[in-house]
Formats: sequence, C-alpha cells, structure tokens
Amino acid sequence: MVNVMNKRLAKEYKDIINDTECSENKIFIELAEPGNYRKWNAIILGDDATPYKGGTYNLEINITDSYPFKPPNVKFITPIFHPNISTTGEICLDILKTNWSPALTLDKVLLSIKALLQHPNPDDPLNAEAAKLYKNNQTEYINKIVSLTYAQNEH
Repeated sequence: MVNVMNKRLAKEYKDIINDTECSENKIFIELAEPGNYRKWNAIILGDDATPYKGGTYNLEINITDSYPFKPPNVKFITPIFHPNISTTGEICLDILKTNWSPALTLDKVLLSIKALLQHPNPDDPLNAEAAKLYKNNQTEYINKIVSLTYAQNEH
C-alpha cells in the first residue's frame, strides 16, 4: 500500500512541476526532504488583482498514511490575514475537510487554496476579525493585508 501511495505522490509531484496551470497561477512546490514524497513545501505568490499582491506565502503539506482516502494536512507557514485562515495557519476549505475525495490531487488542493485567497468566505471563518472586517470595512481589511505583506517583505 505504501508503494502505491508513493507512486501516486511521485506522479502528482511531477505533474505539478510540469503543470502550466499551477505555474501560471504562481504556485510552486518542492519536497521538504529529498526523496520523501510525504512532506512538501509550497509557495503561492499573491495575485496582482488581490490585496495579497507582492506577497510570498509558504505552505507546509504533510501527507498521512490514509492518503488518498483522507486529505493531506496543509497549513500556511507565512502569517496571512484572511477570514478562512487561522492565525496559526490552518485553512478552512471544504475539500480539506468534509468534501475530500480520493479523486482529488494536490494540484487541485493548491489551486483551490489560491482561489480561496481571491474569494474569501467570511460566513465560515477561522479568523473572526478578518471575517468581520471583510464584511464591514473593506478598506481596513485591505490595509491590514497590505501592511502585513509589506512587513513580511521587509524581512
């Protein structure tokens, strides 16, 4: 079973590396440890049309023994202000919870996370402050994102 999972993960990794949709969406991956397909690092670059413009967001992906029958564990390492991402990096995304399917692949997970950055769901928040600002004060919401992104780029 482990060999089957490793073959699938090796194929998914190769597919993402060669996937124009991921590269066009400014999503990049690498293995956290050479030859270990169960720990990945991902980078998502903020889109110009969003408040995350100019941001570089690092994610950690850990694949459990239950993959592909259970979703991978994905979290943001880079602090990010977003209604659906907690202050500790956990992500509220249906395909990482109740709507997971073994037919999903890690490229679809990463593309879905990228889409979440573009289209937050403030009605299902992990960060109540971000959700409240998103709903009630877009200017302050955007200013918080921009100032955090700017501060991160200074380091």
